[in-house]
Amino acid sequence: MEAESKENILVVGYIMKPSRKEDFAKRGAFPSHPTQNGLIFLPLNFELPISSQLQQVDVLLHKATDEIVDVKMSSSSEFVDKIEYTKGMQDLQRYTESHPECCVIDPFPNIYPVLDRLRIQQILFGLENLCIKSCYRIRGPRFLKVNSFEEPNLEHRLFEAKLSFPNIVKPQVACGVAVAHSMAIVFNMEQYKGLNVPLPAVVQVSQELWGLLIKIATLMGLPEACDLKPILFDSLKSLPIDKKNQQVEDGVSSAGIQQLDLELVTDAANWLRSVLNLTIFGFDVVIQEATGDHVIVDLNYLPSFKEVPDDVAIPAFWEAIKWRFKSERGQRNSSLALSSADSNIVSFP
Repeated sequence: MEAESKENILVVGYIMKPSRKEDFAKRGAFPSHPTQNGLIFLPLNFELPISSQLQQVDVLLHKATDEIVDVKMSSSSEFVDKIEYTKGMQDLQRYTESHPECCVIDPFPNIYPVLDRLRIQQILFGLENLCIKSCYRIRGPRFLKVNSFEEPNLEHRLFEAKLSFPNIVKPQVACGVAVAHSMAIVFNMEQYKGLNVPLPAVVQVSQELWGLLIKIATLMGLPEACDLKPILFDSLKSLPIDKKNQQVEDGVSSAGIQQLDLELVTDAANWLRSVLNLTIFGFDVVIQEATGDHVIVDLNYLPSFKEVPDDVAIPAFWEAIKWRFKSERGQRNSSLALSSADSNIVSFP
């Protein structure tokens, strides 16, 4: 691929916490010279007025979850006005709202679902309606939302939701704040009394979360095909595993390749892409040993995909950014053309 001409260069401004920025930069993801597909990356910071910095960029890449101060959860799953960002991120959000021409990866409302474990489960429930030709199922884990561990009918609700022990209990807020990672494994009803997990919470069957874990990184608009192509890597090294599965080669283990239904996962990834409308996101799939079910146990926004080789991950990352810019520009041009056509319509009595 030949380098883009100077007039086609896009400036991508990026903002995220320093450690994340450093990790991406070490891999060569944020070059200050043009990439082969015509991107230059410009670091942004909140120590200077953000509006003047954004005027220099064509695309804004952000990790807003790095700048969350607090999330106020309630019985509702709507996140509007419940997320408190740092002042700098609030200024950035206001700028993007008042400048719709700015290409944002990704718009703030698009990332709200992945902040909420309940909303994630509700979205994954839609996978049941997919018409996928496979001998396996892909689905989310069984779950139940709990507002109080002292509610008198909790045991009955767990039974109705088919949540056998042991249970894993997670805060409803999925990321951005420290309490999002305060979880517990509960082995019987007595252990729910005084359980120190932030409420509201989401309860799942812990056994559904054990098996062969494979992480999927999805990047929109890869040039090789019109459909999204998952990038796969095996994360068994970070999990307790059986000795028979300990031989993991670079990339994906042979065991993972044999058990993973790639077509099934790709169909699910494309469906999630259409529902979430995120440019770059990831999800974890646990393959059940007994049934072969592919259970999606986690969704995350702008993952590091650090286990993916740089020569695969970084060009795909750049292409996803370029694709999003072109897609949004095309939609804006279509809207302008329609508006112009509407203004030329003459009505007669």
